Amino acid sequence: MAASKMLLSSLTQISPIKCAASYHSRIVPHPPDLLKWVKTEGGFVHQALKISPQQQDDTLGLGLVASQDIPKGSLLISLPHHIPLKFEADDADSVLLNLARQVPEELWAMKLGLKLLQERAKVGSFWWPYISNLPETYSAPIFFQGEDIKNLQYAPLLYQVNKRCRFLLDFDQAVRRNLESLKPNDHPFGGQEVDASSLGWVMSAVSSRAFRLYGKMTADGTRNNVPMMLPLIDMCNHSFKPNAQILQEEDKENDKSQIKVVAETDIKQDNPLLLNYGCLSNDFFLLDYGFVVPSNPYDTIELKYDGALLDAASMAAGISQPNFSSPAAWQQQILSQLNLAGEAPILKVTLGGLEVVEGRLLAALRVLLASDMETVRKHDLNTLKSLSAETPLGIANEVAAFRIIIALCAIALEHFPTEVMEDESLLKQGVSANSELAIQFRIQKKSVIIDVMRNLSRRMKLLSSKDAASA
Repeated sequence: MAASKMLLSSLTQISPIKCAASYHSRIVPHPPDLLKWVKTEGGFVHQALKISPQQQDDTLGLGLVASQDIPKGSLLISLPHHIPLKFEADDADSVLLNLARQVPEELWAMKLGLKLLQERAKVGSFWWPYISNLPETYSAPIFFQGEDIKNLQYAPLLYQVNKRCRFLLDFDQAVRRNLESLKPNDHPFGGQEVDASSLGWVMSAVSSRAFRLYGKMTADGTRNNVPMMLPLIDMCNHSFKPNAQILQEEDKENDKSQIKVVAETDIKQDNPLLLNYGCLSNDFFLLDYGFVVPSNPYDTIELKYDGALLDAASMAAGISQPNFSSPAAWQQQILSQLNLAGEAPILKVTLGGLEVVEGRLLAALRVLLASDMETVRKHDLNTLKSLSAETPLGIANEVAAFRIIIALCAIALEHFPTEVMEDESLLKQGVSANSELAIQFRIQKKSVIIDVMRNLSRRMKLLSSKDAASA
């Protein structure tokens, strides 16, 4: 099988095959006309749409562009039910089904990836006009060399990248064991070799292009979300301010659906078609789509809720406070309600995004910094978790909580080996495409932390001025 020319690379030592192809190269030099194929198969494509090279946050690829003005409400694309590519257990052969069962749910993209790999290997596949238009390479971190993975500098993402790399290496071995004794006619991939590189290619192809839409009606009358690849539609780029949206229209008589893209706003000539891929952090955008969104309002950083870390932050903030590691019984009870203590607590908390400070962390600090149990119990958990709830436990309590969070931010920044100015200097010097992505990612993470510090500093100044005015 013609696999991706960049072999999987993880923090383990796996040498990548060098590749000079840019990200907008197709897997064949001259693929069939995708617009024409969709129309031939009964789909609709607006006459003003064309495929053109596009930039998605510094990553080059092909996208859909308006060749003339398109008014709001116009139907842009319509796909009949048989065009989307789905993994359907009812239609899968036993070997493919057995392999799919070995894929953990969180890596759902590989299940559909197995179907994509099978269709790519199949001579005369119905989906070949679509598959042949897919990119030859992807910019997902699983294809980074080890040094570029380390350059991400952010432990939660390093963990996820290494986890995916390890899965692909293990799954590669599982696939080989399942295929080695098969007769040629039973081989789900036409007898062609499958390795970690080709598995990584299909997983990246699916994670960066698939949409979760409604599947067939189940026996109890509900519909499950089904990942599917939508030819042509998946060439729309991402924006938090989209100019198009996907609609799924059901035909209840035959339980079949049409998937449509409609102009959500007026689209000017030469403007790209833009869909909102979701309100995601840059972790997901880089892991699944291979790009980073600058100034992403939904980007966050992860911290582990830990008493010793809070003690260190409290000391750094100059706040004299009883040991955070041994709260009073009534405080411990509230921490359990926040799922930060007790059996099977969820200790991952976040800073940044729309919340600025995750409500559970804010509530915990407000409670741990309070000495009067009765005052705390006058407020419900939602109030204690809300940043917009102004000083529920008093100005001194609020300022102390903010100072500790700012200290936590400072500690988080210290864990990055480089500063933002150093990163920006590296970008100006010129680096490889993958190094640039890694550096952009860590710049954005540091920017999230700095923005939280600035936000809370502004709030502290307002509280101090109010306190002075009331005094």
